[in-house]
Amino acid sequence: MASYLWVLSLALLFMVSGVRGTSPRQPIAVPFGRNYVPTWAFDHIKYYNGGSEIQLILDKYTGTGFQSKGSYLFGHFSMDMKLVPGDSAGTVTAFYLSSQNSEHDEIDFEFLGNRSGQPYILQTNVFTGGKGDREQRVYLWFDPTTAFHRYSVLWSDYLILFLVDDTPIRVFKNCKDLGLKFPFNQPMKLYSSLWNADDWATRGGLEKTDWSKAPFVAAYKGFHIDGCEASVEAKFCATKGRRWWDQKEFQDLDAYQYRRLAWVRQKYTIYNYCTDRVRYPNVPPECKRDRDI
Repeated sequence: MASYLWVLSLALLFMVSGVRGTSPRQPIAVPFGRNYVPTWAFDHIKYYNGGSEIQLILDKYTGTGFQSKGSYLFGHFSMDMKLVPGDSAGTVTAFYLSSQNSEHDEIDFEFLGNRSGQPYILQTNVFTGGKGDREQRVYLWFDPTTAFHRYSVLWSDYLILFLVDDTPIRVFKNCKDLGLKFPFNQPMKLYSSLWNADDWATRGGLEKTDWSKAPFVAAYKGFHIDGCEASVEAKFCATKGRRWWDQKEFQDLDAYQYRRLAWVRQKYTIYNYCTDRVRYPNVPPECKRDRDI
């Protein structure tokens, strides 16, 4: 009888675990120079531990930034970041993907600085065919300035998933059947930068950068890229359908991931374009499918 109950319990365990999908694969940390190169103000990037960690520096003269060596059509991209501490009002630290033409596609993480003691705001956005205006803003549930945290994008032909330390904070699904463009045929590079945006970043530009607190420093490590590398002119991924993110278990969130997403929505979301009836009197068609309303 005891052995029967043990077998039954084990079977139930497998049944429950089978309900869940699979989280994106864990990133592999590599040195900065493996995947990235500086793009401007080279002297404002500092390297540590053989390039396994870098710092971007913003002062009253300039910010700085870097970009990926390759362009990608789909993949899993992540960065471990420690944001500007203290009074960072007016500064923006950005990590994003973008294509290279006028009707560009773009997938954004933007970290908006704050006055000391106030929480950072993480803004995400998705551009398709040159159209954005899909902002969502959340408070983070931890202090992003005291330790490294991981910020990731999973981009496939099925969805774009934004994650913070493996917690989904946003999903943007392929809604081509609803007449909505989706990024699928424009390779994108990855970019990151630290810059002054005190005309809009903090309280809509009311809080200006206090240059007496400069230099402002953001730290990075990880530099993970697992993508389908393509030329800028490419229109498709040569290995589409054979990569791990194309498989069925990664084509949607599982029940646990949706619960975590709902937790972020309920407790930490401070702006969602899907619920903004002033800007959008009619609910954008993707919002229901993305469970944003």
